[in-house]
Amino acid sequence: MNKRIFSLCAFGLVTAWTFAQEKNNQTETTIQELEEVVVADSRFELKRENSGKTVIKISQEELQRNQGRSVAEVINTKSGIEINGSRSNAGQNLSYFVRGGNNRQVLVLIDGVQVSDPSQIAMDFDLRLLDLNQIESIEIVKGAASTLYGNRAATAVINITTKSAGERKIAANFESSIGSNQSSEEDSYNLTDFSNRASVNGTLGKFTYLAGFGNQYTDGLSAVIGDEKDPFNRINSNVNFGYQFSDRFSVKVLGYYDKFKADFDSSSPQQDSDDYSVSEQFRIAIAPEYKYNNGSVTLNASYNDISRDIYSAYPNAYEANSTVVDLFNKYNFSDTFYTIVGLNYIKNEATLGADTDFSITDPYANVVWVSDFGLHMNVGGRLNNHSEYGSHFTYNLNPSYTLKFANNNSYLKFLGSYSTSYIAPSLSQLFGAFGANPDLEPEEDRTLEGGVEYNTGIFRLSGVYFNREEENFIAYKTINFETYEGMYVNEEEAFTVNGVEVETSIQPMNNLMIDANYTFTENRDKVALRIPKHKANASVQYTLLQNTNLGLTYQYTGERLDTDFNTYEDVELDAFSLVNFNVSHNFSNKFTVFFNLDNLFNEDYYELVGYTTRGRNIRVGFRLGL
Repeated sequence: MNKRIFSLCAFGLVTAWTFAQEKNNQTETTIQELEEVVVADSRFELKRENSGKTVIKISQEELQRNQGRSVAEVINTKSGIEINGSRSNAGQNLSYFVRGGNNRQVLVLIDGVQVSDPSQIAMDFDLRLLDLNQIESIEIVKGAASTLYGNRAATAVINITTKSAGERKIAANFESSIGSNQSSEEDSYNLTDFSNRASVNGTLGKFTYLAGFGNQYTDGLSAVIGDEKDPFNRINSNVNFGYQFSDRFSVKVLGYYDKFKADFDSSSPQQDSDDYSVSEQFRIAIAPEYKYNNGSVTLNASYNDISRDIYSAYPNAYEANSTVVDLFNKYNFSDTFYTIVGLNYIKNEATLGADTDFSITDPYANVVWVSDFGLHMNVGGRLNNHSEYGSHFTYNLNPSYTLKFANNNSYLKFLGSYSTSYIAPSLSQLFGAFGANPDLEPEEDRTLEGGVEYNTGIFRLSGVYFNREEENFIAYKTINFETYEGMYVNEEEAFTVNGVEVETSIQPMNNLMIDANYTFTENRDKVALRIPKHKANASVQYTLLQNTNLGLTYQYTGERLDTDFNTYEDVELDAFSLVNFNVSHNFSNKFTVFFNLDNLFNEDYYELVGYTTRGRNIRVGFRLGL
């Protein structure tokens, strides 16, 4: 392996020398500054300088640099976010810790529609079901956002947009990669991780279409530290049809089918076993839109059918479905005043020993004002009506002020936010077989934010302080210590999580991009498991001779607590650092090859006590467009 590392270093020196020789012969190109547009914070296309929310945009270019990785791995590099399990066996359960929160406080949207699994205790959506190659872009809005998005939008909204049809009559795309999947104690580099996707798309007059299929198979790692390998196998298929009836009226119909089989091991005691689970989801959505002068009416409606089967010493089977309807009217009174009024209906059903269900009906409204003197305001409210616990009101106040510098189009932005959110108790917590309590109230989150951002187009620096207070937290309490019988209850005492997020992006020259972020998260009122107090990420991307991109990424995860289920005591996990390398070359605008080397220094670390993590691994692949 020392020879391999030496070869990699030699390659870097040779390419750097080649660039130095060629640089003088290249024509200097002017950096073209493109104004970033964000949508998820208001549902309107706003320039970043006019948005008062903390929004992260993951572009198609960044997703392509991460081909072969999971959706969770990519999101885990962003500030304020720790996705535990994303560095372990591919079938490892994922925990979403955003700003000190948990899975049930993160809402996922796919093509504008809320998605969830009503059979899960947290009712969260499983990101393991998604294929990164079917995604066009991702926007992440951090902080309380129930006003626009409703239940569970408490710490983050992850807004995922899948790929759509191109302008040609017919086009095809292929992505394929192969790599190793080993722990830090292995050095065989056997090729046991395979990922493939193919899609066809096009535009025929007023009709657009896209159909895609993908598969991932990963083997080589044991779930717990052991000898038995626990493979992960996933298939994905999706279709996207659209028809433009007129300049004003259009309709999209989307369908998704995702399924995976994940082997896992016994957690108590931690040992190899032949356990596995199968998760399967089928979703269909329709999105008609009617545009009129200064406005539009949009309907996002979907039906999601879910099944989960667990084969272990404690077998179980779950069936669930959800119906989501979001009807909203957007109207622009002027170029500076935007409004949205909507009605969101959700019905969740699950078989949890018996058939269970609840429904949510929420009217909501939001207003965005963008002044011509720098002051901006985003204000809204939502009335949550739940079939079990009644009504609950949430709101947001989000002022910001932008000071523009006329000499170079740079700006200095100050932002503040006071927002509330709610997290409805899940079907399992209300009616499930273990600890159900039909008298539960919704959790309530209040988020206070304040920050500043300076942006020149080639340099951006931002810092945000957040303070999140949580009330009515739903916890499982043991009520009989002899039988270990328990139930879900709303805790009486509130607790507060506060922290700081710092981000910077620098483009000192046309072919060099540097991004970095740091997050400090602190919960003084209660023990926070698996949440690092300090976390940092950095990325350097360098374009060599226009067609070759070199990248180096770094991630630091600080010390954090976890529970050792062999002793049922909390232990402190050591901090760790991971360095990844990637290189891609465009042979043409249709054909690209890439090579990734992850965990370059073969760091040995834990995400979860007793579970395997990935060591140094390689991956090679290509993208082809026809």
